[in-house]
Amino acid sequence: MLCTRCRIRTAVTDDGLCTFCSGTRPPLPGGAKAPAPGAAPLSGPVPGPVPGDRGAGSWPRSPVGLSRAVVALLGCVMASDLFVIGAGLHLRGLWEGLVTHGSLDIYTGPGLRAQGLYDLAGTVQTAAFMATGVLFIIWFHLTRRNAEVFESGVQRMGPGWAVGGWFVPVANLWFPYRVASGIWEASVQLHPDGGWRTVPKTVLNLWWGGWIVSVLASRIAVSQWNRAQEPEQIADAAALVAAADALDLVAAVLAVLFVRAVTRMQVERAGTPQAATAPERATPEPAAP
Repeated sequence: MLCTRCRIRTAVTDDGLCTFCSGTRPPLPGGAKAPAPGAAPLSGPVPGPVPGDRGAGSWPRSPVGLSRAVVALLGCVMASDLFVIGAGLHLRGLWEGLVTHGSLDIYTGPGLRAQGLYDLAGTVQTAAFMATGVLFIIWFHLTRRNAEVFESGVQRMGPGWAVGGWFVPVANLWFPYRVASGIWEASVQLHPDGGWRTVPKTVLNLWWGGWIVSVLASRIAVSQWNRAQEPEQIADAAALVAAADALDLVAAVLAVLFVRAVTRMQVERAGTPQAATAPERATPEPAAP
């Protein structure tokens, strides 16, 4: 059972609190002691941050609430993808009718309504994607800071790259994956005896591969759509855009699996007693700036 107060560590007391919330927390870094309630402030130097802390807090924060919101918004992305796929295929059918049968419906009421519906679907899809992207990055940064608490030695990039890595041209095809890989490795629950164990990165790799394929396919499809001039070219471009939207839907499903997997692992890791006292693993290659 999770702690009724923080919702991230295992409850150990009769009133449903974990060791931290109940006051029986492990020793603070450097042998420091927390002052008793109502005591005067400590005099003398305040213990500094733990080496390698990179600004992370001393205790992990629960990613559960954010993950639920991200999953819900990813569901909205999937629904908007289905909406835009349906509207796009309907519009393509009208252009295809002009090519094959000489139908002029694309230029009359049915075509105007189909184009208006497609524009609306595109607006809904963009809004869903932007809202989801913002909340996902917030969740991603939180889990990266938690990973610093769990095990800073396996982090290849600093916490700031959990946000900035998405906005660096070209590098955004690789930097977020390096951050996610460090999060994944640090979030793995320890063995009962405190030993390290590994979990295959299948979900991580599928999510990132799906995201990259979706982004590249979308750029190609949009470029083809913008260059299309003749009715046949427009029909072909519409089909390509619908395929790219279908790949985006698959990427959203894989993102849900990734978010849920990382959140579950961090909740389990936070509830492992060894998480606060186990030695760190060997540091990997030098971290990126």
